[in-house]
Amino acid sequence: MSGRPPALSTIGFDADDTLWQNERFFRMTEAHFSELLAGYAEADHLSERLLAAEKRNIGSYGFGIKGFTLSMIETAIEVTDGKVPARVINDILTAGRDMLSHPVETLPHAAETLERLARSYRIVLVTKGDLFDQERKLAQSGLGDFFDAVEIVSNKTTATYERVFVRHGDGAQCAMMVGNSLKSDVLPAIDAGSWGVHVPHDLTWALEQAEAPRKAARFRRIDHLGQLPDLIAALA
Repeated sequence: MSGRPPALSTIGFDADDTLWQNERFFRMTEAHFSELLAGYAEADHLSERLLAAEKRNIGSYGFGIKGFTLSMIETAIEVTDGKVPARVINDILTAGRDMLSHPVETLPHAAETLERLARSYRIVLVTKGDLFDQERKLAQSGLGDFFDAVEIVSNKTTATYERVFVRHGDGAQCAMMVGNSLKSDVLPAIDAGSWGVHVPHDLTWALEQAEAPRKAARFRRIDHLGQLPDLIAALA
């Protein structure tokens, strides 16, 4: 009986900050938020309060721009003791709407890597966040035709990957998940039995950071998506 692992047949890709820019726009908006509240709180303290609100609200609002916008409003009310001017609330809402309409900027090597791998593997987009916003970004990215399936989920857990890779492949043992978040894209995928490939991004949200599972047999790290086809070829 062969001791070789099952052959790879399905590759899952994260979207935000793996295939296109995302965190950059959150940071830009947060900087504007700090300017709006400069008279009430120092930027570092405001960032801490905002992050705490985001963490607290994930269970109610989920991930994405709408939850971020509501957390900014909540934080503004808190740091001003309820005295935040209506114009500031309006500016926060405008900033959120601007984020929801920002042009999509694909990352280097995304299109050519997807095109190359789609010839030999099932390609699945596995992303979390607001349904309408993720659908918008996928449509504007020009990458949609490379995917055999798209899964927009509320969160990424071990059970998520087990379910997705059974639904759209031959199970987690025959799958690989590629993304910039160790916490959401790599660790739970490896726990499900898949390969987990980390593609670091310069900006990573604090709540997505985690330690790399360097001793895990199915963990790999690459510098950019252009290195992925050669990595997969070396695993065959």
